[in-house]
Amino acid sequence: MLASPATAALRRPPNVAPAQGAAQISEEDFLKFREYFYRKTGIYFEESKRYFVDKRLIERLEATHTLSFREYFVNLRFDTRGTELQALVNVMTVNETYFFREEYQFKCMVTSLLPEIARTKRPGESIRIWSIPSSSGEEPYSICLYLLEHWPGIDHYDVEIVASDIDTDILAQARQGIYSPRSVQNLPATTLQKYFKKTRNGDWQISNELRQAVDFTQCNLSDPLSARAYHHFDLIFCRNLLIYFDDASRRGAADVFYNALNPGGFICLGHSESMSRISSVFRIRKFADAIVYQKP
Repeated sequence: MLASPATAALRRPPNVAPAQGAAQISEEDFLKFREYFYRKTGIYFEESKRYFVDKRLIERLEATHTLSFREYFVNLRFDTRGTELQALVNVMTVNETYFFREEYQFKCMVTSLLPEIARTKRPGESIRIWSIPSSSGEEPYSICLYLLEHWPGIDHYDVEIVASDIDTDILAQARQGIYSPRSVQNLPATTLQKYFKKTRNGDWQISNELRQAVDFTQCNLSDPLSARAYHHFDLIFCRNLLIYFDDASRRGAADVFYNALNPGGFICLGHSESMSRISSVFRIRKFADAIVYQKP
């Protein structure tokens, strides 16, 4: 998932000092890194995330055999290939989700949103859905499962599903489509048996057909060049991401989504997020199952 920073519970325990001889991150180092990472990703680390950030930075210093933050930060900023920045993104983001999370929005998708979208389509036109952040794939695959099991229109329309995340490691995991029993616990037993197979170690792998039905791509919403490639979508799921952005980053993301949607297209946010507090360019639509936002 363009994923979120770790929870505030990940803090340095009181009265626990770093190991002697270990690299240390000063307050000045933390502030420099926080500003740099924010400019690159739109993710802002509060002071409460300090222990988490320090721990991950020290891991990267050790992995790159760098003796000080100052040396590491210089190398990071002048890495023209962006390899180390991507490694940082992958360790600084958290990807925790499960199948059919906030299921009421999937119900709204099949009962209200897709029928309205379908009425605007000409014969042969596809319906396009964008899931961001994709995290480890539960969200876009949940969309697939809900379409197959609950939307009769799937027999009459081609649906294209694009799933994006900033984390390249989690995208590779999503393409594999292997999940723990906890991740699939909300799926009906019939759905699990129909679309998954059990692995030797007790996990579940989603069918090859569904893995091929989702196009997983890397996208950084704070990078205009990266975000510009996404357009002509009818429906966007972006849930529980914007709560980790500040106001400026949220407005930037809203602009990306507005440009990515077809006129009349919809966006679904997480239950604690509100587009009306971010941007006035979307209309609020209240359906029986959910409140969503529409591009005029």
